[in-house]
Formats: sequence, structure tokens, C-alpha cells
Amino acid sequence: MAPVEVEPIVNVSDSARVKILEIRATEPEPEKLGLWIEVSGVSGASYTYDMWFQAVDDAGSNEAVQRQGDLALVVAQASVDKLQGATLDVSPDGGMVMVNPNTPSPPMSARPAGDLTGDVAQRVVQILEQQINPAIASHGGFAELVAVEDDTAYLRLSGGCQGCGLASVTLTQGIEVAIRDSVPEIVNVVDVTDHASGENPYFEAAKK
Repeated sequence: MAPVEVEPIVNVSDSARVKILEIRATEPEPEKLGLWIEVSGVSGASYTYDMWFQAVDDAGSNEAVQRQGDLALVVAQASVDKLQGATLDVSPDGGMVMVNPNTPSPPMSARPAGDLTGDVAQRVVQILEQQINPAIASHGGFAELVAVEDDTAYLRLSGGCQGCGLASVTLTQGIEVAIRDSVPEIVNVVDVTDHASGENPYFEAAKK
């Protein structure tokens, strides 16, 4: 089935639109790409987001397509209600930020207690130390395991990753994939970073 063409779900500020189009222009066949957005989880009392560039034609019945001039946004149907009325904007320090009037209910605990001495936790730590941190160090970023609870790993991002409006791109497109591939016991990876206090944010395009 074809995707549903919808009225604006997420408002995009003029400055954010310019920034998104600039980054999209560096991708192959940029005119075919849309900015895909979905709610990926919860951090404290706020949602976290997964954003990447992908062909608009790949959208199916589980996505809603929002067109604003030469920019198309593709929103996962499960995220539509959570994103309704949100605004994608550029923060004063140049990062991307989602200003969302919707909040998770009930809020999740920002930092569960956890024992990092177990086998699964130690394997996650090993992935972070050997694969992830060397890769994101070029952005000044650093990922730290906070806790493992059942099948969920809780991470804190610092350095260049903290405060990035699209830090969830780095999380879900790189870190989560690496952890889940190497440690199959982990199904979910949750970002518990306080991004509101971050410095040196960056915007990195990614495709799913």
C-alpha cells in the first residue's frame, strides 16, 4: 500500500529547513531523499528521535509523508501522535533540536540502578571501548554504559554527542546496531543523556 500524504505533523523552521537541505545535498541523488523521523525511545521526561535520509519512494503504508516545498518528511505512523505539533529547529549553538509539546506518559526513570559486572554488561562495555568510542571520537563524542536491565542497555553520551539534536541518529544508526549485532541479549538501547546541558553539538546525516 502507498504511504499516506498528510498535512504538516512536524513544523520545520526556515533555518532548520536550510540546514537539512544543505546536508541532503551532499548525499547521492538528494532530490529523491526525504528526512525520515520516528520516535525511538524516551530519555527522562522527553522523547528521543531517530532521523535519517532515505528515498521518499521507500515509504509504505506504515509511514506518513509530509511535503513542504522541495523537502519531504516521512513520519512513522506509530510516531504521528507523539510528534503532532512539534517543531524541528536549530538551537542557538547550531545543533538541531525537536521542540515537542508531547511528552511520554508515564515518564521513564532517567537512570535505573544496574550492575555492570555481569557478562552481558561487560560485553557491551567491550563493544563501546573497542568499536564505538574510537569511531565517534572524531566528533569529540564518548559513549558510556550506565546500566543493563533485562534486555535493555542504558547509555550516556558525552562530548560532541551531548546536546546534539540528532544524537539519536548516532545512537540508533551506529551504537545500537553494533551492540545488538555483537550482544544479542540486548534488544533495546536507551539514551539517558541530559542533552539540554550539552556543548559542541553536531549534525550528522545518516541513512537507515
